[in-house]
Amino acid sequence: MPLKKITPEELYQKMNEQEKVVLLDVRAEDKYNDFHIEGPTIESQNLYKAEILNNGKAIDSLPKNKEIIVTCTTGNSATKCANILSEHEYNVAVLEGGITAWKEYLKTK
Repeated sequence: MPLKKITPEELYQKMNEQEKVVLLDVRAEDKYNDFHIEGPTIESQNLYKAEILNNGKAIDSLPKNKEIIVTCTTGNSATKCANILSEHEYNVAVLEGGITAWKEYLKTK
């Protein structure tokens, strides 16, 4: 089954509809601390991609009953991580273009 994708615009709309969004950022902690997507409806989690790619136990902390939007800098690592999470029966979507696209989209707001 192909991975679901969500555009920055769709994510922005979800946030404005007061929909709770679980956002998993798989970048290194220092990059996450420099900038990550925030909002009153965002439940942001930072789990470095190696934890997921190596099938670490850390993924057990993620909710299986909610959609998880996975992001990274440009979307490549997020796609790899989302594929693994999907194999473990998580409901995942990838933020197209990652944080880079999100920042570009915000400039239009």
